[in-house]
Amino acid sequence: MITVNTKLVGLLGYPLTFTFSPAMHNATFNKLGLDHYYFPIEVGKENLEAVLSGLRHMNFIGCNITKPNKVRVMRYLDEVDELASKIGAVNTVKIVNGKMIGYNTDGEGYVASLKTLIDDVKGKTFTLLGAGGAGRAIAFTLANHGAEKIYIFDKVVECGQKVVSEVNSSISHCSEYVFMSEEHLKEAIQASDVLINATGAGMMPNIDVTPLDKNLLKKGMIVSDITYNPIMTKLLHEAEEMGCIVHNGIGMLIHQGAKAFEIWTGIEAPIESMTKTVTEIVSNLNS
Repeated sequence: MITVNTKLVGLLGYPLTFTFSPAMHNATFNKLGLDHYYFPIEVGKENLEAVLSGLRHMNFIGCNITKPNKVRVMRYLDEVDELASKIGAVNTVKIVNGKMIGYNTDGEGYVASLKTLIDDVKGKTFTLLGAGGAGRAIAFTLANHGAEKIYIFDKVVECGQKVVSEVNSSISHCSEYVFMSEEHLKEAIQASDVLINATGAGMMPNIDVTPLDKNLLKKGMIVSDITYNPIMTKLLHEAEEMGCIVHNGIGMLIHQGAKAFEIWTGIEAPIESMTKTVTEIVSNLNS
């Protein structure tokens, strides 16, 4: 039951119909006996400033930020964590006495999830599709963990080149922007250990979309899609057919959510419990 004492957390983005985050966080709050409540607030770039202004004056302790607001939100915050500032995108905001502080848990959440399949990022080569908010976070974090090479593709040339320039100047000179073409994709994929789709192509409700032709994939490589709904995108289904190891966005959702939970509450996140909740959601979807 929500009362005047309930601490609120929001998810700001659009669309939010298919998000698992409210169920995951509310189950965690309940498990730990916290009088907190997490709920989705559909808002795009146009009204983001107005909504954030309202949250300052309500009983909110923070919020998550998702598409299309991860970059734009930074202009409305009072302070931004050093890592999030380097990344140039925020997915978690903490509110203290009306002051808004931005963080980014996407990249570390992604790497923690990927490490269930590989021992170390160091020395590995990656092809990253998409240089938006989540893609930026992943690129910076992979570089920070010692990636050998990151080939970055984005249809918006300026966006991709900006990420490469900033990663190379602030972390390590390991990333390269590549112009989008089948030939360039094929060359990069052949040289890579992991392909990452951070474009959003294939997520609900556009489940028939894939970012590339399956024939470009290399047998035995890891194909990773940060989408978690559906848990098996068209890209992952086709990658499996081509003999690749597939990796979905469930782990990233859990680990980035756990880090956000700790920022808001100061309490260690119960990873096992959060994983159980998300697993149950997925099971119910597939039953």
